[in-house]
Amino acid sequence: MDHVRPVPDGAPQGVPSGGEPARLSDLLQRSALGDEAAFAAFYDATSARAYGLALRVVRNPAHAEEVAQEAYLDAWRSSTRFDPARGSAAGWLLTIVHRKAVDRVRSVESATTRDETWNRETEPVDHDQTAESAHASLEAARVRSAVATLTDVQRQAVELTYFGGYTHTEVATLLDVPLGTAKTRIRDGLIRLRDLMGVGS
Repeated sequence: MDHVRPVPDGAPQGVPSGGEPARLSDLLQRSALGDEAAFAAFYDATSARAYGLALRVVRNPAHAEEVAQEAYLDAWRSSTRFDPARGSAAGWLLTIVHRKAVDRVRSVESATTRDETWNRETEPVDHDQTAESAHASLEAARVRSAVATLTDVQRQAVELTYFGGYTHTEVATLLDVPLGTAKTRIRDGLIRLRDLMGVGS
């Protein structure tokens, strides 16, 4: 399957009944076996959430559509890596969407930076501001490194809450888990980040 196209309304024949988390997991596992009808049904069931998350991050409808399509293409190609024991199918997909959305934001920012390079280079250098910028860059790198050490479920919850801007209730819905479970994952992830970064020590 070389690219993801909008699929017709309605799920194809053979889509299993049952709870939404189990249904999505089953569809994704069938997709890993090359079942395009299952992936089309997975797309139908999750595309609104995927586009919504992309839009919240990139703040541009056209970019959000492209990000969502890139995420589904990646999901199709890497569906064999999905492990239902490590998280929900929706959470797995939204993690891909979020990462691609962040990459798009960084790409756009880089392009903007290149356009402004000449103006910045012709202005007097404020050494205090330069030091502050360098410090902020180092802190961002520390945060990214710390987030990478979290468990998959903790990272999904923390990324959706603090990078995606979702509330605890929305995170629970997106990950198909009880609110208490979502809160626990977020709390444990933040405790882990605090310990790794030495906050409060």
